[in-house]
Amino acid sequence: MAFVITSPCIEEKSGECVEVCPVDCIEEGKDMFYIDPDICIDCGACEAVCPVEAIYMEDEVPEKEHEFIEINRKFFEE
Repeated sequence: MAFVITSPCIEEKSGECVEVCPVDCIEEGKDMFYIDPDICIDCGACEAVCPVEAIYMEDEVPEKEHEFIEINRKFFEE
């Protein structure tokens, strides 16, 4: 189970999450950051520092944000 970055990150891109990630699984995209689900070790460091509360464990992503599970995954397939 990986962490997922959701819509509050769009156009925010503060970057604290990238700085604290011990495995460098967070990458910057055009409009937001993304977490690589194959590299994420579920440590929670990113979730704790997110200033807009955009990061959730995959099984805790709010229903209205579920599309971001696939959006994060697809970002790393391209």
